[in-house]
Amino acid sequence: MHMPEVVVAKPREGKFNKNAARRVRAAGKIPAVLYGAGADAIAVEVDPKQITRILFSETGHNTIFDVEVAGVPSAKAMIVEWQREPIKDRLIHIDMKRIALDKLLQVSVRVKLIGTPVGVKTEGGILDQVLREVEIECLPADIPNHIDVDVTGLGLHGVLRVSDLPHSDKIKYLDNEDATVAHVVSIKEEVAAPAEGEAAAAGEAGGAPAEPEVAKKGKAEPAAEAAAPAKK
Repeated sequence: MHMPEVVVAKPREGKFNKNAARRVRAAGKIPAVLYGAGADAIAVEVDPKQITRILFSETGHNTIFDVEVAGVPSAKAMIVEWQREPIKDRLIHIDMKRIALDKLLQVSVRVKLIGTPVGVKTEGGILDQVLREVEIECLPADIPNHIDVDVTGLGLHGVLRVSDLPHSDKIKYLDNEDATVAHVVSIKEEVAAPAEGEAAAAGEAGGAPAEPEVAKKGKAEPAAEAAAPAKK
């Protein structure tokens, strides 16, 4: 049986103070918050290498691990928010949420398309995946690593919807059943779409560049350090 990862978190001095968080990063750790399950939020520090390994594992941000904090009962937890520094792409803050194995969770799971559609092989189409993740509700033990769906039978202009994904009594899809997951489009449609999008973007704000992405999920640093995060 696979043993869960154990994340040892050290209580953070200064709690939610931003200056304390900077000192934690300077020491090679990252500030984090552990909350949920009706218990108080705790400011802690963790090893960024271990958190990166979890996020890039097969189960990714849906990984369930044991988190241990001195003087606090061990708990099952998941990473629900993480923030990266935009220039060097380093982790600078995470939120960990305690979970109960007997309570339903809402999570995002990757959709993995299997095979080459007939519409691509013989009809000159292009496979366009619209939804790369879907929202589901299930027990923690039933979270799939990814949802596999065979698309070999998809012809030109064929559409794969949420309703076509594998269903079971263990998971409930929260996305609209009619939402498009993937479709096979003609090359002409694929070329025309970016051109229209570029024209629209150029007309907004005089073509001003977009702001760089700071957080993968959630909030900016001041909000994370100022108070305990709201329950998801």
